[in-house]
Amino acid sequence: MKIVVTGALGHIGSYIVRDLAYQFPDAEIVMIDNMMTQRFPSLFNLPAIGSYSFLNNDITTMDLLPVLQDANVVIHLAAITDAVGSFDKAEQVEENNYNATLKLSEACIETGASLISLSSTSVYGSNQEVVSEDCSPEELNPQSPYATTKLREERLIAKLCKERGLNAVSCRFGTIFGVSPGMRFHTAVNKFCWQAVMKQPITVWSTAYDQKRPYLDLFDASRALSFIIRNELYDGRIYNILTLNATVRQIVEKIREFVPELEVSFVDSPIMNQLSYEVSCERFKQQGFNFVGDLHRSISETIALLHQASSLKV
Repeated sequence: MKIVVTGALGHIGSYIVRDLAYQFPDAEIVMIDNMMTQRFPSLFNLPAIGSYSFLNNDITTMDLLPVLQDANVVIHLAAITDAVGSFDKAEQVEENNYNATLKLSEACIETGASLISLSSTSVYGSNQEVVSEDCSPEELNPQSPYATTKLREERLIAKLCKERGLNAVSCRFGTIFGVSPGMRFHTAVNKFCWQAVMKQPITVWSTAYDQKRPYLDLFDASRALSFIIRNELYDGRIYNILTLNATVRQIVEKIREFVPELEVSFVDSPIMNQLSYEVSCERFKQQGFNFVGDLHRSISETIALLHQASSLKV
């Protein structure tokens, strides 16, 4: 089996490529990353069991056909992902993310590779208490330029599946939490853990403290992708992938178990959705997948790493 992973050195990718070596021991794993975020350490200490190769390249400009030749599946993680930051660079996000997905999809069609494309639950902004993949276009309300582009990518993939025979699936991931070699600290839960351990006030959007949002443990994220590959679940549909729905208050209280003295500071944000909703992942569960990620465990692991850093003398 040959598995190609774009954006392989990022927060999600650096975890995925390691887990794939154990999930599919005989697989050839091709990692592609343009190194925009300079995550060189994501290449360190890859599992000896894995058969890896790395391409430092940009999928929007490189020749993808030789790379995807004989590939079974492409896991497409490459994207500019900062939702809040996307307000200041909407055109760049659109051009990079959409064009990357378009070019990769075309290459998959030509080579016969299947495609797992990552989307985001941030495409939701409904006034319903529970939202699902069956929401009508009118009920979707992307909360950032990043989310708007993700929605366009979903529609592109659905069209190519229907009209040109692309074998693909779109996964709307909840906000990622958990430890990885290329982990980031720009969104809850990881951001809050960083702030708490570094004795900074936890900065919470002023409208968001008691709003429910979907979150995804990296452990579940990786298991979900392996589940799709193993079951060849390339049905052209959209699947919500999340471990739990939780309020910011609930997350803060979990962190407070490890850092009792933490403080909360309320701030304004370009994303000021006043609505609270839960995201359903029943469609994916009905395929036979069981979510087993654990917020408490992941917070514990993240804080343990951060305590090591905070104890350093400089």
